[in-house]
Amino acid sequence: MKYIYIVLFVLLFTACSTQKLEPQEPLVLDENKSVNIKLVLPKKDTEIHDLKNIPQDVDYFLKNINSSILKYDVQEKYESSYFSVWNIDKPKEDVESAKWPFFLYKAEQSYGENLQPLKQEFFDNMLESANFGAYATVNLKAVTLRETNIRAFPTIRPLLLDPTLAGEGFPFDYMQNSTVHANKPLFISHYSKDMEWVYVLSSFASGWVKTSDIVILGDNDADIWQKAQQIQITKENVPIYTIDGRFLFKSRLGMMFALISQSDNAYTILTISSYKDSKPLFTESIISKDIASRGVISLNQNNLGEIVREVSKTNYGWGGMYEQRDCSSMLRDMFAPFGIWLPRNSYQQSKIGKVIAFNGMSDDDKIKLIKDKGIAFETLLYKKGHIVLYVGTYNDEVIVFHNTWGIKTKKDGVEGRVIIGKPIFSTLRLGKNQENYDEEAEILKNLKSMNILTQDAF
Repeated sequence: MKYIYIVLFVLLFTACSTQKLEPQEPLVLDENKSVNIKLVLPKKDTEIHDLKNIPQDVDYFLKNINSSILKYDVQEKYESSYFSVWNIDKPKEDVESAKWPFFLYKAEQSYGENLQPLKQEFFDNMLESANFGAYATVNLKAVTLRETNIRAFPTIRPLLLDPTLAGEGFPFDYMQNSTVHANKPLFISHYSKDMEWVYVLSSFASGWVKTSDIVILGDNDADIWQKAQQIQITKENVPIYTIDGRFLFKSRLGMMFALISQSDNAYTILTISSYKDSKPLFTESIISKDIASRGVISLNQNNLGEIVREVSKTNYGWGGMYEQRDCSSMLRDMFAPFGIWLPRNSYQQSKIGKVIAFNGMSDDDKIKLIKDKGIAFETLLYKKGHIVLYVGTYNDEVIVFHNTWGIKTKKDGVEGRVIIGKPIFSTLRLGKNQENYDEEAEILKNLKSMNILTQDAF
């Protein structure tokens, strides 16, 4: 058994999405004038055809799944990826790679929270604060204390592209690289000049987090933690407290904790909160077995239904903003309890497992190939900037599950959006019945590949 023996444990532990886009042409403004923005919102009476005519209940698409085929145990390999940043000596990326946001976003082509162009002074100050001369000098293990934003610059201020365009402005803050859940492993590269921020690597993203959101771990602490039996969270938004009743954080799919002991109905797990001088305070928490599993769960009909319902509780959140999810982070967290590790962004996710390219195929050929080779709930379909999960067919149409911001429209050459902003089941022609639908943006037309996660994945 991989229980942590609590006496030894206490002795040792008391001795822790982004999508890179081409900048838009600048909007020329008089600095004394405001930006004139026409918000593109759906009318209150706008009906989304697929939401009305495609079943939005996961059980409909699970009814033909054979659970005996879908058992998929990859605990050891999943844990290797999960804890990967605790098993390095220095960042794998070089300092120039870490500076990518400074090469991509430019003054007068980016906008701040007041919807005015950001000046060169902002970028100069951010580069100075980022302190890249100290890159890879700290090289310590750490852990998050709470749900934490990973930022492209060491700032909470947003960076927007042209806010007058549909699909830009709120909520698309390009400083929001990703989020990382509470009590997740991190690796520290270095601190900002003022020490308010720290540049970190997680297993799936890197960037700036608030120093107050992490604590540093010793090597022995991290080694014992990752060698313990792990508990996978399977329910969202359940408060987790210390054993004496102090609130820590809420549960999220994708969280994993070291097991200390268990009773008939509950697990006692290791949790970490803050102590003085960035020291970790190791505590015990008791959680119900209703919200967690000892190790990964089987990829079967019942479990898939439960997990899809859980991720469906969150809305669309660019880069994980407001503790919501975007298309790739939803899939990443959805597959975590099953022991299937996915990278953070859609392009990287499209390379996991057995990849089948759609090069040169007609739409009809793509549909035929998906129906012939795709495995429901195990196959991802990718187009640039978006990724979806194939779940089967309805009325002979391919159906996918995805978290989407909305449907692109175009009228007289001007782009618009019909906002959805949540996880849905839809066809690959989502929006085809909408007024002014932009056919060039159709999911099916732009599909690049499909990949079966459970075939040749590892």
